[in-house]
Amino acid sequence: MATKSTNLLLWIVVGGAALVFLGVCLLALVLYVGESHPSSFSFSANQIAELELEGPFFDSKEFTDQLKDFGDRPGVKAVVLRLNTPGGGVTAAQELYEGIRKFRTQSGKKVVASMASVAASGGYYVACAADKIYANPGSITGSIGVIAEWYNYGDLLRWAKMEDVVIKSGRLKDAGSPTRPLTEEERAYFQALIDNLYNQFVSAVAKSRKMEDATVRKLADGRVFTGEEAKANGLVDELGTLQDAIAAAGKMAGIAGKPTVVRPVKKRLSLLDLLLGDSRSALLRTSDRSESHIRFQYLWR
Repeated sequence: MATKSTNLLLWIVVGGAALVFLGVCLLALVLYVGESHPSSFSFSANQIAELELEGPFFDSKEFTDQLKDFGDRPGVKAVVLRLNTPGGGVTAAQELYEGIRKFRTQSGKKVVASMASVAASGGYYVACAADKIYANPGSITGSIGVIAEWYNYGDLLRWAKMEDVVIKSGRLKDAGSPTRPLTEEERAYFQALIDNLYNQFVSAVAKSRKMEDATVRKLADGRVFTGEEAKANGLVDELGTLQDAIAAAGKMAGIAGKPTVVRPVKKRLSLLDLLLGDSRSALLRTSDRSESHIRFQYLWR
């Protein structure tokens, strides 16, 4: 009798474990399929690829990889870049800008930028690489400029009776140290860097928008504009929605009728993602930004 009870308990445990395993597998399958956008796959020869640039950015690899993928697809005739970003790292913005320009040259495909709520600073820099820029009347854009910022915790160290010890090879090796005030020489040094990066931004806008350098500089004092103001100042081409941008991209690509919109397959969740939730991705985003305590950014604050 005891043996039968033991066997029954064993079967219950094994059966329960099997059901849990099956449930996890089904959940993983649902997430796997659910993470793919239903319009990501199409046999149509008249496709428009819609790529998103969302939030602050500090790396260009994922986006440029997506761009290359759609550039290699013969069915994709043009790309619409949906921007909803205040900008990000200087280098990331420049790599995205150059990636789009090279994509246009190498693939021969048109790129239309569509501004959502915000496409400012580095977001506007990236938009300038497109053949045409659309903005909503209330989109926030502009903020042409560069910023560097960091925290100084020297007073906190002194309050804690701690001393920062530095041995360096030259006066500027630890310029911007967070443990002491900037010297006048260091302030001039950083301002020169900022000015150089600013000039690069202005030059990119002037070249892409076919504007005089002096005209761009009058607008490039860091201020933002509404989409309506940006169009009046020549910073965007048209006022319109995402659907307007898609329709325009279709016409520019010679597509007759309504184009099929395709999107990249979104990242599939791993078991680690499920267990850690957003905390793991947050840690990764933090690590991307922590290469230096000083960050030079095309970013609207």
